[in-house]
This record gives sequence, C-alpha cells and structure tokens, in this order.
Amino acid sequence: MPLNFHNLFSIDKLKYIKGAKHRVDCILCSIANGNSCVVNLMVAESEYTAVCVNKFPYNPGHLLVFPKRHIIDYRDFKREEEAEMNLLLKNSLDVLDTIYSPSGYNFGYNTGDFAGASISHLHMHVIPRYPNELGFIDIIGGAKIIVEDPVQTMEVLRKAFSNLTDNGRSS
Repeated sequence: MPLNFHNLFSIDKLKYIKGAKHRVDCILCSIANGNSCVVNLMVAESEYTAVCVNKFPYNPGHLLVFPKRHIIDYRDFKREEEAEMNLLLKNSLDVLDTIYSPSGYNFGYNTGDFAGASISHLHMHVIPRYPNELGFIDIIGGAKIIVEDPVQTMEVLRKAFSNLTDNGRSS
C-alpha cells in the first residue's frame, strides 16, 4: 500500500508523546538500515550519518540528522561521524533555505528522558521557524496544524538534497 498522509499518521502525535512507539528496538537504526517495518522518511545520507523528515514535525521541513551507528551520548561520537553531522547540518540549512525560506531555525540535541528525548538514539533536530506560527505549548497540546504531509516533504527534500550532491556541495 503506498504511503499517504492518513496511514502515515495512524498513531497521532499526542499518543506518540504519551508512549505509543514503533515495535522496533530503535526507529533511527531501523530507518538507517532500511527496515520495511517503519516509515522511512530519509532524505539524504552519507557514510556515517543520515537525514530524515520528522514524522511528527513541529513545522514544515522539520528534520532529524543522526549517526547511523547507535549512540546515545554526544561524547560517543567518532570524529568522522561528528564531521559528517556538521556537513549534513549545513547542507540541511541550505536545502531548507531554498525550499521553504524560513525566517530562522532551532537546531540541537535532546539527550535523556527529562530533556525531551523521545528516541534513545542521538539525533539533532533542525526546525525551520516562521512568522506567526503557534508556540511550543500549542504543539505539545496537540493544537498544531500540520500544513504539509511529511511524505510530500520527504519527496521534495530528497530531490533538493540530490541536486545539492550533484552540484558538488555534499560529501
């Protein structure tokens, strides 16, 4: 069955936040390994790292940048992983600027349950910010309106990352 907005969001965001998770050991490892049991929203990858669209985005273009190797602590990065993470962050910002023209960004890591990490695999959120958007409490409370299907986001961004790579910017 092809992916569409309805079956992609069969578990709504509030249920996910309250603990309804995928039935795999690690969602990001599953994405990196191409496991067909999970929705794969990957848009770019390098040897050690990858970028995917967030299944439950705060805003259109919300990305996750992560090492393919399962680590949970930033201090466990190998130099080559950390370097690729930085390159993919820069590439992500370039692609998002081109496609979405946001007014700014939030990007960073949540590590540990009490810091808001809902996935126990180190990853960086890249969240485009726009004028007149709802606040964080609105998002957590379920009032956020998703204005773009994440599968559509993935398709547009895959092409943009591919073009970036074809033009020699990415590794």
